[in-house]
Amino acid sequence: MSPEAIKQDFESALIKHFSFKARLRSFLHGNGTEEGPLRDPEQCGLGVWIKERREGAYRNLPEMSELDQQHRLIHKQANRLMDLHLANRGEEALAGFGEVQALADTLTTLLQTMEAKLRTAGAQ
Repeated sequence: MSPEAIKQDFESALIKHFSFKARLRSFLHGNGTEEGPLRDPEQCGLGVWIKERREGAYRNLPEMSELDQQHRLIHKQANRLMDLHLANRGEEALAGFGEVQALADTLTTLLQTMEAKLRTAGAQ
């Protein structure tokens, strides 16, 4: 895969990740959205991306396991916050979004590290 193709692939992963955060924030503010992709890491866009890459192009990349783990942690936290919101504890749910953001930042950094590693290896 060319460095440019790798860059585009990881940009698509980041967009999926940012979209998840935006949809979760929207849900926590009371704007209904489909719960499945927020609750289930296998249904969300980034989860599909991870599964496809883990079984394909990036299967030899050791960070894939950590990426999958971080992704699942974010969904676990999202489920907790969504449950709080649905139990009419909206302020508490919103207050917990910072924990999702911290996990999301870790995931973003991991994606950027993986991209840089792959692009450097591809340029050699």
